[in-house]
Amino acid sequence: MKTPRINRRTVLRGAGAALALPWLEAMSPAFAGGDKAAEAPKRFAALFFPNGVRQEVWTPQETGDGYTLPRQLEPLASVKDDVSVVSGLWHQACNTGDGHYVKDAAWLTGTTITKTTGVNLNSGGISADQLAADLLGKQTPLPSMELGTEPVSSGVDGTVGYTRVYGAHIAWRTPTQPLAKEINPRLAFDRMTMVASGKADGRSNRPLLDRVSEEANSLRSKLGHNDRHRLDQYLESVRSLEKRLEMVESKSQGSWQSKVDFAGRTAPPSDPKDHAERTRLMLDMIALAFESDVTRVCTFMFGNSVSSINFAFLDGVTGSHHELSHHQGNQEKLAQYELIAKWHVAQYVYLLEKLRSIPEGESNVLDNSAILFGSALRDGNSHSPHDLPLLVGGKAGGRLKQGQHIAQTRDNPMSNLLLTLLQSIGSPATHFADSSGPIEQLLA
Repeated sequence: MKTPRINRRTVLRGAGAALALPWLEAMSPAFAGGDKAAEAPKRFAALFFPNGVRQEVWTPQETGDGYTLPRQLEPLASVKDDVSVVSGLWHQACNTGDGHYVKDAAWLTGTTITKTTGVNLNSGGISADQLAADLLGKQTPLPSMELGTEPVSSGVDGTVGYTRVYGAHIAWRTPTQPLAKEINPRLAFDRMTMVASGKADGRSNRPLLDRVSEEANSLRSKLGHNDRHRLDQYLESVRSLEKRLEMVESKSQGSWQSKVDFAGRTAPPSDPKDHAERTRLMLDMIALAFESDVTRVCTFMFGNSVSSINFAFLDGVTGSHHELSHHQGNQEKLAQYELIAKWHVAQYVYLLEKLRSIPEGESNVLDNSAILFGSALRDGNSHSPHDLPLLVGGKAGGRLKQGQHIAQTRDNPMSNLLLTLLQSIGSPATHFADSSGPIEQLLA
């Protein structure tokens, strides 16, 4: 009987932080074999970028499949037939007046987050990617992978009175448990290599979990009220994980084999400082995860809310994304704001082209995937949540009809799109958040 596998590094990263629990649970996978292993797997990814877009040059003027690409969407030219532009959507539950956090943290939940300075995080719902992980994660070692480029921000944003932790998460395993994201491409690669090689053994890590629990417990008396609360959540998380490991160990496991020989792949550099390089490497990790079938669900954050990333590496840009998103109608700032959005679209295209180049049966990995891309704001200057910039790539095994601009009536729920994507990968769901139904034009 094969033992369940858990990544030692992931456990260590979680020490003393309740945010790590969902990731820990994700490392006690249920392996599956049998007939399903021969089927072309469906996959789901959600790529988030902060701060919105230059709105007047984002949405196509025409609808249907004969639309012309606006300036910010010009990078889509090579994948236009594999992508649909969806306009007119928003999250009504996020329209509470907060600048970024309420909208960004709930991008994949469609709910209203709880206003807090740090202790009682609550997204109001489970994110769509985790519903996808519940469905697809039974077939892979890792139910999902969460990736990003920036660490979790600490402290409180005094302007709006929200903890900055909200701005670092779009994936929520439960309403109170965001999933910790990996921001180092080398560590993401190592995690996949460890799973594929079978070197991560659940039983060998049990003493580590015990030690972490003991160490955290010994610290409790030295901490303040808020930290004690977080620590208690973590200890409960460890206990929950141990029980889950025991359950998994007691069951017979099918075999899982990586579709990729990781020994023949070059590991990425560790912790690159260049944002463009880090981004490309993380997108490579998504492609590798899907190609190897280590996981079928990924989320990626190009940046946190109110990010300080400077985009001066782009020709024509001299400042940070957040700073330039507050353009106040200034044409020079708008031009730079547009270039940054266009760069993000180009990175999305890079991933789609990479997935399309990976053959899978009679098609390719992109054809069997649903890849969402977008922001939780339309215009960063007004913090507008209306008519969100959203793209959907891939055909989800023939379930999605691509190559079109689908213009929904203004202020239709974005939850309709999330429901559509869940249904496209095989979910029986008929409702998600405030959805009123799937987007039929997108379904083949």
